[in-house]
Amino acid sequence: MRVLLVCSLLLCVLCVSALTFSSALFIMPVLPKAAPEPSRSYLGFDRNVYPGDAALPVLRKTFAFASYWLSPPPGEKRNTWKGKRELLASHGFGFLVLYRGPDKSELKTETDAARKGTQDANAAVAAAKEEGFAPGTIIFLDIEEGGRLSPTYHKYVGVWSEELKRAGFRAGVYCSGIPVKEEAAVTITTAEDIRNQATLQEIVTWAFNDVCPPSPGCAFPRNPPTPSASGIPYAEVWQFAQSPRRKERTALCPSKYAPDGNCYAPSDTAHKWFLDVNVATSPDPSQGAK
Repeated sequence: MRVLLVCSLLLCVLCVSALTFSSALFIMPVLPKAAPEPSRSYLGFDRNVYPGDAALPVLRKTFAFASYWLSPPPGEKRNTWKGKRELLASHGFGFLVLYRGPDKSELKTETDAARKGTQDANAAVAAAKEEGFAPGTIIFLDIEEGGRLSPTYHKYVGVWSEELKRAGFRAGVYCSGIPVKEEAAVTITTAEDIRNQATLQEIVTWAFNDVCPPSPGCAFPRNPPTPSASGIPYAEVWQFAQSPRRKERTALCPSKYAPDGNCYAPSDTAHKWFLDVNVATSPDPSQGAK
């Protein structure tokens, strides 16, 4: 009888415990999943001519990254950015590393294009290493041609890209994202024309489009738009303001340029350094600050 009573008591205790445990499970609140981190965009500037050491702390108040030329920029005989990488990095700047692309008149045949693509890629890699940029850095080829590129230009870009890859660097292109009408019902952008080439689809795109809209004009928003707002959905960098402004493109800009037609950072109250304004998905679009 005593054994039977003890067993009955144990059975009751187990039943109560089970009920209590299941009740606790039943009333356990379901915690909501953490919301994903919102994607951020970062402002940066680019200039053909290095603005000077004194400009860096002023411009850093607005910009996360800066352009960095490995060659003389268009219209210049020398490269004034040379030797400034460490100083820019010490101020916390990320980089948009650039190399000047050829004029289409320099690429008369595919043989010319292949030879120059190899030469320029080797020169870009040598300059990048000399400046302290590590393998893996994205080097943007500055393409000033608009609309559809010629077959010889595509050949040049393909060879240039492959040579960079072989040397351990990555290829990017700075090119137009502004639609150009070829026929009544056909428009093309240089960015699309490059992307449509099967061998060039891995190239990182830095698109320029200063037409308002989509450009906000000479603006420095706290929450910048994403590069895809340029009209090029795969762009990782968007140059949305240029100095000097093009009146035919910027007449409808909500944020106005300075009276001289240039764009200046808000902290540059003396208007010493006109510049172009960019937005990127990273504070270091070329991954060159490491």
